[in-house]
Amino acid sequence: MPKDNTLNASADTQRAVEQFLYRQAEILDERRWDEWLNLFTGDGFYWMPAAADQEVGEGQPNIFWEDLYLMDMRIRRVEHPYAHSQAAGHRTSHVVSNVIIESEDDATGEVVARSRFHMVEYRLEEQRYFGGKYRHTLAREDDGYKIKLQRVDIANVEGPFDFVMQVWL
Repeated sequence: MPKDNTLNASADTQRAVEQFLYRQAEILDERRWDEWLNLFTGDGFYWMPAAADQEVGEGQPNIFWEDLYLMDMRIRRVEHPYAHSQAAGHRTSHVVSNVIIESEDDATGEVVARSRFHMVEYRLEEQRYFGGKYRHTLAREDDGYKIKLQRVDIANVEGPFDFVMQVWL
């Protein structure tokens, strides 16, 4: 049986991380983009690897490897009035669960957590489903947590997609 290297985090840390992840899901579903960008540290990254066994994002093929600048650029492109691919708009519903704290560094305030997600996207009169796992590296700041790295591993990473993903999972 594989060893579980998870940490017995304090109830306060567990709850704070869960609430942070739930809040992020709500912000994404409500398309509050500036608020979402503010959840990241200045050097934060959003990463969706192209393969489940991928260990680094930089210099590798990825579905997404975006810093704040690239995330902001994509938001402005998707929200632009002439973005025909988004003419009908899109709606999403994120569900986050199974939040487990992997590590917590009291000295730096850094927390690593993994969780599971399901996301439904309704766009162009079609519904798509995505599921998988998150791994967040969070920095504790005065006003709560900020995302240093959000890794998103979708269950069907090798599968075909009818159209390019415009939304973050």
